[in-house]
Amino acid sequence: MVFRALSGGNGKKERGAIGMKYAEIIQKMTIEEKAALMSGRDFWSTTEYEQYGIPSAFLSDGPHGLRKQAAASDHLGLNASIPATCFPTAAAMANSWNTALGEKLGEKLGEEAAAQRVNVLLGPGMNIKRNPLCGRNFEYFSEDPLLAGKMAAAQVEGVQSEGVGACVKHFALNNAENYRFMGDSIADLRAVREIYLKVFEIVVKEAHPAAVMCAYNKINGEYCSQNKRLLTDVLRGEWGFGGLVMTDWGAMHDRIASLKVGLDLEMPGDTAICRKWIEEGIQSGALPVQELDKAAENVLRLVEKYAAAKADDCDFEENDGLACKVAKDSAVLLKNDGILPLPEGETLFVCGDLFEKMRYQGAGSSMINPAKLTSPKQAFGEAGIRFVYARGYAESSLQTQQKYIDEALTLAQGFDKALVFAGLTDIAESEGCDRETMSLPENQLALIDALVAAGKKVVLVLFGGSPVELPFADQVSAILDMYLPGQCGGK
Repeated sequence: MVFRALSGGNGKKERGAIGMKYAEIIQKMTIEEKAALMSGRDFWSTTEYEQYGIPSAFLSDGPHGLRKQAAASDHLGLNASIPATCFPTAAAMANSWNTALGEKLGEKLGEEAAAQRVNVLLGPGMNIKRNPLCGRNFEYFSEDPLLAGKMAAAQVEGVQSEGVGACVKHFALNNAENYRFMGDSIADLRAVREIYLKVFEIVVKEAHPAAVMCAYNKINGEYCSQNKRLLTDVLRGEWGFGGLVMTDWGAMHDRIASLKVGLDLEMPGDTAICRKWIEEGIQSGALPVQELDKAAENVLRLVEKYAAAKADDCDFEENDGLACKVAKDSAVLLKNDGILPLPEGETLFVCGDLFEKMRYQGAGSSMINPAKLTSPKQAFGEAGIRFVYARGYAESSLQTQQKYIDEALTLAQGFDKALVFAGLTDIAESEGCDRETMSLPENQLALIDALVAAGKKVVLVLFGGSPVELPFADQVSAILDMYLPGQCGGK
């Protein structure tokens, strides 16, 4: 993509090798136009100015898959999005310790983004997991900054190799979902530097992401969107970050203060009050025009580099195969008393609603509409595995329904083994709220206890994006933790 320069007096536009330099474009813009450039034109797009040859860049959610909505936009995954590959989430991917595979996953994310005309992918999520109850842990890699940093850097390099910008998030200390718009993360300097900022430092220095997204919360009393220590001193000063800094959706508080400390783009767009604050700030002298121009230049740099047309196709079958490979590499066998692998040709007793309704991704803004989906039940059928199935519990509920347990116990008669699919459902774990307990849902615990009491050798397959208590661990024969394995998790 090239900026288009205005020709002489007839108003026609010509394409140049580079077009007007940033300073020349900015000089021609009015304060009102610059103020509008500082926020998106709508929910997902930056503001365009045809008269200056400035196109719009399209941003989209997607730490583990593209969520480009076809109709009305929202930030909670409520409205349907265009089909895309749903890869394993970061909570799963980190368990592979495989940066090469992470980079390949990033390449495929970038490829699909380019095919859907998405210029900047909002991910990866790389906050440190401070609290195992955080509802968004499934989107983050690890509680360890080195592991999280290396995995995130690999994914960023993969995405950007396809000509799509990566926006790492949420900068920083965004470790809880309850009260996330107003929470204050209190931490001493050593904890901040060695744990919470280290992951971002690794990614910024090694992978050079196109953008950084600031978090909702405060750090030691100051909102991230206007935190000079965070955005100016550390990010741009110490680490040398030269890209764009944007808000999380709705994270703006003081627009003048944010521009002064290096916050360029406010999202979502078309916020009249913030444009007014910018205009009045310039008029009163509260906001030096140089600060506004600096932010405008960062927006223009992003648009110039990433808003060009890219390849318009991708191979969903190939990407499904990669999703399967990542899921296999990320699965963790927590226990095996010798019962695994199960003998080939044996008819199995299987129970648990997640056998049919596999939990393969988290709930909220990163919810993907998978191009293909293979549940464990489908995979068993395709592989010719003979099984008898009982529901055992309802994944849409937390309460025990005795009729499902009774049915499972009846169908389990004659089998010495029980293959149980369980884990955290969307009711138990979701963006926007933190869990109240580390327990599995009550109805799942009741099912497992009943099967153990009946003398069955239980093989447990777990799904979920966060740690859970396993009070039955000594009583079951095997535990395979799949985390949130993406669309091919069933295989």
